[in-house]
Amino acid sequence: MLEPLFRALGFAVLTVSCAAAGAQPAGSPTRGELLYTTNCISCHTTDVHWRAGKKATDWSTLKVQVRRWQDNAGLKWSDADIEEVARYLNESIYRYPQTTKQLSLATPRQAR
Repeated sequence: MLEPLFRALGFAVLTVSCAAAGAQPAGSPTRGELLYTTNCISCHTTDVHWRAGKKATDWSTLKVQVRRWQDNAGLKWSDADIEEVARYLNESIYRYPQTTKQLSLATPRQAR
């Protein structure tokens, strides 16, 4: 169970080290990016975000999916952490319009 976490952590350290060695200084990663690269990237390549059957179809469902997967992984992230990871994914991949009203982060009920 810890092997994917250590692999992801090693990848994150390697990525930061390579960025530091480059001629152009890299911007500091956001908290959402750090949480995602540390905990999610080992299973979720960028391909998962572009597949035809993706469940994140707007800002609200993106946050629901981040909550769902962190629950599945037993990460116990705060609502702020979930928001940060969703924001990172939205800014780097999805580009959904973000609403300003407070949205429920609850996982939708499973169909029976």
